[in-house]
Amino acid sequence: MRLLPFASLAAALLGLAGCGYHTLGAATHLPPDAHTLSVPVFSTHTEAYHTEALMTNAVIREFASRTRLRVTPAEDGNPDLILHGTILQEAAAPLTYNTSTQQSSSFLITLVASVKLTDRDGKVLYENKNYVFRQQYQATTDLPTFLDESPAAEQRLSRDFARQLVADILEGL
Repeated sequence: MRLLPFASLAAALLGLAGCGYHTLGAATHLPPDAHTLSVPVFSTHTEAYHTEALMTNAVIREFASRTRLRVTPAEDGNPDLILHGTILQEAAAPLTYNTSTQQSSSFLITLVASVKLTDRDGKVLYENKNYVFRQQYQATTDLPTFLDESPAAEQRLSRDFARQLVADILEGL
């Protein structure tokens, strides 16, 4: 009889804990009457060349593949939702070194952005003024192909950034 309160407390805690898994799209809480999303080209406060266009295009592709919305880069046509973004910082820091070549063999890329999703009336649906994305990437050890690797690395970075950002927006609404 003395174990009954503990057993019911344990059962309640287990019920609250849950596993945290959900099916794809189950956490999407976009307004049901939203049909169009505009993602204008992100602005940037960095010196990185063309990063804002790559990030914007990747976010557009990710929203188009994960939602039922018609996603466009233009704000004309009075879209139901608008996502504005600003890249505030972009940094690469060496993580590991190749002792034989004395060069970095992996880097930690950090992007800091400000993002805001609003509806057509200006109501803020999601906002993060200090959105931080970090990812580790391996560097090539073949120096002649290093420059050839740069565009592919930027594509991977933008795709990974978009995947995480869109998931956070959809699950954070």
